[in-house]
Amino acid sequence: MKTTTAAAPPATPSGPLDWRLVLRWLTEDSVISEGEARRTEARISSAHSAQHPLQRLAVVGMARAADGHVLDAEALTQWLAQRCGLTYLRIDPLKVEVGKVADVMSAGYAERHKVLPVQVGPAEVVVATAEPFLTDWVGEVERQTRKTVRLVLASPAEITRYTAEFFALAKSVRAATKSGGSAGFQSFEQLVELGKGNKQIDANDQGVVQVVDWLWQYAFDQRASDIHLEPRREQGVIRFRIDGVLHPVYQLPLGVMNAMTARIKLLGRMDVVERRRPQDGRIKTLKPGVGGAKGDEVEMRLSTLPTAFGEKLVMRIFDPESTVKDLAALGFGAHDAARWEGLTRRPHGIVLVTGPTGSGKTTTLYATLKRLATEEVNVSTVEDPIEMIEPAFNQTQVQPHLDLDFAQGLRALMRQDPDIIMVGEIRDLPTAEMAVQAALTGHLVFSTLHTNDAPSAVMRLMELGIPPYLINATVLGVLAQRLVRTLCAACKTRVEKDEAAEAREQLAELVKPWQITGSYRPYQPVGCVDCRMTGFRGRMGLYELLTVTEAFKNQVIREPKLETMRAQAVTDGMRPLRLAGAARVAEGLTTLDEVLATTPPVQ
Repeated sequence: MKTTTAAAPPATPSGPLDWRLVLRWLTEDSVISEGEARRTEARISSAHSAQHPLQRLAVVGMARAADGHVLDAEALTQWLAQRCGLTYLRIDPLKVEVGKVADVMSAGYAERHKVLPVQVGPAEVVVATAEPFLTDWVGEVERQTRKTVRLVLASPAEITRYTAEFFALAKSVRAATKSGGSAGFQSFEQLVELGKGNKQIDANDQGVVQVVDWLWQYAFDQRASDIHLEPRREQGVIRFRIDGVLHPVYQLPLGVMNAMTARIKLLGRMDVVERRRPQDGRIKTLKPGVGGAKGDEVEMRLSTLPTAFGEKLVMRIFDPESTVKDLAALGFGAHDAARWEGLTRRPHGIVLVTGPTGSGKTTTLYATLKRLATEEVNVSTVEDPIEMIEPAFNQTQVQPHLDLDFAQGLRALMRQDPDIIMVGEIRDLPTAEMAVQAALTGHLVFSTLHTNDAPSAVMRLMELGIPPYLINATVLGVLAQRLVRTLCAACKTRVEKDEAAEAREQLAELVKPWQITGSYRPYQPVGCVDCRMTGFRGRMGLYELLTVTEAFKNQVIREPKLETMRAQAVTDGMRPLRLAGAARVAEGLTTLDEVLATTPPVQ
C-alpha cells in the first residue's frame, strides 16, 4: 500500500489551526515520538473536516512519549496553550456571569469566530478561544466594549457547548424579563397586596420554562445536592450546594425569579398564590443521558419560606443511586460494617441513627432498608417529609393537619403486618413509646435522633421519658455519623517527609488515648479544574457504632451517666467519630482540618 504524505504546512502560523502543523509541533516538543507521528498521519484522513484539529487528533488516541498515556483533547489543549504562550482555561460555568458575558457579543458573532467571553472586568474582557492565531476580531470587540481583550485557550468542545448554553440562558432570561415589564418581587410587608400595580411574569412563559429547565440540568451536571433561589433587595440569587459548600451560580431580576418560583411550585403541586406560609412539595424529572438519551429519574423535594424580600425556594436533589450504595461506598470501615450488618439482621428491636441535619442519616437508612426489602419482607415507613419515593417500601407522609403525626402513623403501621418499620424521627415521648411498643411486639424499628454522638442517644431517650429497663429491652445499637469532604484524586499531593512527621504527631495527639497504627499517607489539597480549585471532590461518611451489650445494659440501669456509658461502649468495640476521621486522614482520603471541623473531641 502506498502512503501519500501531505504537503507541509507553513512555518509561520496564520489563520485557523491545521492538524499537520499541530502534529509537527508535538514531534518537535518531543510530546510524541516520530513513529507515533507517522502512525497518526496515516490514520487521519486528509479530507476536509469541520472538526477542530485538536479533536481530530484526540480521537486517534496518540501515546505520550514520556509515559505512554493517551493524549486526550484536554491534554492537547494544555500543551498548545503552553506552546503559544497563552493561559489554559477549563471553563467553570459556576464562575461565569452569563448575563455580563452575553452583553459582550452576540451568539452569532461568538459562533462565527469560535470564541466565548468568560469574564468581564472594569477594564478587561477575558475571551476563551481554541484558535490562537485567529485574532482579527479582537480590535472590533475592544472598540465595541472599550475594554482590553485578553485571550485564553480552552477546549474546542467546551467552547462549543457553553456558547450554546450561555447565550440560550441569557436569551431566555431577557425574554422572561421583557414579558414581565417592570415586574418586581413583593417584600414581606407587601405580600397581602400581591400584584397590585405590577404586571407579573407568566410562570408558563417560554423564557421562564427554559430557564427552569436549564437550572435543573445544570445542577445535575455540577453534582449539586441543593438548589437555593433567594430573593434579595435588588435582585434574585441562585446558589448550589456542592460537597456541602454553597456556590453562587447566577443573579436574576426579581421578577424572573418570582416567575421561576411560581413555575416550580406549579410543577410541585403547591399553592402558587399562597406566599405567606411555608409549603412543601416534590418534583420528578430526568437527568440528561449520554448522547441525548433519557437519563435516570431524579426526585427533588421542594420547600418554600417567606422572607423579608419574598419567597425563598430550596430544592433538595436526591441521587437515584444513593439508595443502592453498599456499606463501603457509604464510607463504612470493615470493623463497623460487619457490626452494622449484624444489627440490621436482628429480628426485632430498635436501631437508631444520629447526627446533625445534613450528616447523611437518610442516605444511610435508605441504603440499609433497600438491601433488607426483599419480597418476603414488608418494609413500612412514616416520614416527614418523605425524602425519596422508593417502590420497595410502603411510605406514609406525616400530616399534622389531619392529626397524623409520627405516633399516630406508627400506631397505624402496627396494624399493617410490618416486618421492618422506619420512623423518620423520634421527636417526643408518644413517638418514642410507640417505637418501643413496636420493638417489643416483634418488629425491627429504624429511626433517627438529633444528638452529637451515639451514647448521647440513650440519654436522650431517658430525657424523653423512656425508662432504662425498656431501653435495655429494645435498643440494639446506635450509629452516629458525619460527612467530610474527600480530597480530589486528580490534584491532591503527598505531604513532604518533614511535614508528614509533624502531621502524624498532631494526629496522634488528637486521638489519645487511642493510637494510630499501620501505614500513614497524609495528603494535602491543591485545587484543579476538576474540583473547582477547592482541593476536594465528593464526601464520605464517618461512623461511630454503639452496640448494646449486657455490660452496657448494666451501666444504663446502675449508673446512667454519659461518661460511664461512653467508656463501656468503647470497651465493647465502639470507635469514636474522630478516630474514624483520623483513620481516613491516615489513608490519604481527607484532611485533619476537615475531621476537626466535623467531629466532636475524643472523650
